[in-house]
Amino acid sequence: MAQQNSFEKTVEIAPRARSVRGGPLAVGASSLVAALLRRIVRRGSLEWTEVGGRTRRFGPGGAPDVAVRLLDRGLPLRLLTQPSLALGEAWMEGRLVLQRGTLREFLDVLTSGGPEAIDSLPGHRLRAIADRLLSRRRHRNPSARARANVAHHYDLSDALYDLFLDRERQYSCAYFKRGDETLDEAQAAKIRHIAAKLVLNRPGLSVLDIGSGWGGLARALARNSKADVTGITLSQEQLAHAIARTEAEGLTDRVRFHLRDYRDERDRYDRIVSVGMFEHVGPSDYDTFFSTMARSLKPDGVALLHSIGIMGPEGGSDPWIRKYIFPGGYCPTLSQAIAAAERAGLWVTDVEVLRLHYAETLRHWQERFAARRDAARELYDERFCRMWEFYLAVCEAGFRNGRTMVFQLQLAHRRDAAPLTRTYIDGAGAP
Repeated sequence: MAQQNSFEKTVEIAPRARSVRGGPLAVGASSLVAALLRRIVRRGSLEWTEVGGRTRRFGPGGAPDVAVRLLDRGLPLRLLTQPSLALGEAWMEGRLVLQRGTLREFLDVLTSGGPEAIDSLPGHRLRAIADRLLSRRRHRNPSARARANVAHHYDLSDALYDLFLDRERQYSCAYFKRGDETLDEAQAAKIRHIAAKLVLNRPGLSVLDIGSGWGGLARALARNSKADVTGITLSQEQLAHAIARTEAEGLTDRVRFHLRDYRDERDRYDRIVSVGMFEHVGPSDYDTFFSTMARSLKPDGVALLHSIGIMGPEGGSDPWIRKYIFPGGYCPTLSQAIAAAERAGLWVTDVEVLRLHYAETLRHWQERFAARRDAARELYDERFCRMWEFYLAVCEAGFRNGRTMVFQLQLAHRRDAAPLTRTYIDGAGAP
């Protein structure tokens, strides 16, 4: 029997155009959307057909060559007022359909003008101001809310994540040093790269993994570096999988997991690592996060923070992603993270920005999800599948053409806790 997602309900994908009355407002909105598309489509070709059959073409031509049809007369107006939310919901509900090309190509064409073109959309500045004003409430994640937000996304069916992740279920940016790696190779390279930055130069070092997920990183550190690893998570499903997998691999003497909020951590460790968790903290708790890290890190210890970030003066979250995928999520700027780390008394001993690695990771995830989409539909329903494929594709577009990236910060109490040149990272890290 198909499982039902906790935040979705089965709906019929729209089979025909919505019977929304036209009028001057709808006509004006269509014209404004056309003007915007002329400005932001800088690559490829987009054929845009509205209800009633009117077709416009945008872009310089060539690949990607995409054609879409709108099945809702009111969609252009909503695209003007809430572009991200309106576009994502129209795709999920079948009110915007592809006639040529793929969803990935469609979103690539829409974002081909880069972040400056997106910033020029009507109301973007006002929405950004409103997001900043509401940020403390919208992105604040006390313990109870943090648990609920984690359950919303990470406590979905294990079978779903097996459809598109690598064998270790690394649900974060992989590391493509050559560019032609398989997903499993690139995720293994990411683990080696992180392990190198943790300077695991002797066996038995104690490691705290904040946001340990399904436990793949913790187990790899224990296997490869003989570290003693404690993982903490807020996801019941991830915890159960991590414990079972660790027992099956015979690593329980060196790896343990707890259902624990990072704020409740009281022990001290030689090393601390956090991969893909900081995006769920929220700016209101940055000082708490880094003060906890500083308190939990031994005087000669080394920490590594791996997070999605925003290239710009302000971090934030996308309205559609926030509503459907990661409630409470907030992508920081590099400057926000560094400032909070320094306020906690930590040295930033190394910074690396992974610019396009996550775009390539998401490309792999999309291809794998598409190949097993029927299995995903059996788990949930068609609307969920359309939501998930939009999530993966729009995130790739953001990493490839927008302002999102991934950064890694190496942190320490002492400026000499890590080697003074970066040669040790390539020497011990990804091949």
